[in-house]
Amino acid sequence: MTAPLVLRPPQGAPFILASASPRRSALLAQIGLVPDRVDPAEADETSYPAEKPRPYAARMARAKAEAVAPRHPGCFVLAADTVVACGRRILPKAESAAEARRCLDLLSGRRHRVLGGICLIDPRGRPHERVVETRVGFKRLSEAETAAYLASGDWSGKAGGYAVQGLAAAYVDFLNGSYSNVVGLALAETYTLLSGLGFTHVRSPDGAPV
Repeated sequence: MTAPLVLRPPQGAPFILASASPRRSALLAQIGLVPDRVDPAEADETSYPAEKPRPYAARMARAKAEAVAPRHPGCFVLAADTVVACGRRILPKAESAAEARRCLDLLSGRRHRVLGGICLIDPRGRPHERVVETRVGFKRLSEAETAAYLASGDWSGKAGGYAVQGLAAAYVDFLNGSYSNVVGLALAETYTLLSGLGFTHVRSPDGAPV
């Protein structure tokens, strides 16, 4: 049996994920990268007045990375933020069924953008950043479909009130760009940042799956 590939930082520098999101951890595991430590960032996620979605996504990813990096000198620190935007409007992370309904009513039958901010701080403290945009379209939702989704609870804590990897996949009729970006982390762009800083795939020494 061939040992799986794992993604290793250069010179054995520790890799820290500044996010408690299980989706981001699972996505990184897909490309063979398991953090040495998960250290969630605490950051004020309030947008500035008239702040546009793209700068907001970039600012939040960087703020999260910069909040965690001082606790881990000499490490790689990765942070990300996912923003769902309808026009210039930044949709919230739904914390109630009423808030999720407002998001779904806005997204129903139209297209929107998902903006993924990525910030990787290297061991020398230098930030490396990307913002990835994916366009997503929802079918027009019936009242029964909206009610079923709200009853599922799958919206809780999700940007824009939905998770594309869950029940909402039944309602997405258009997607242009990175699917993993909509889930929580654009893998191709993240891998490009990592490999550009010396991360390489190697065979797992113990053959254990990652």
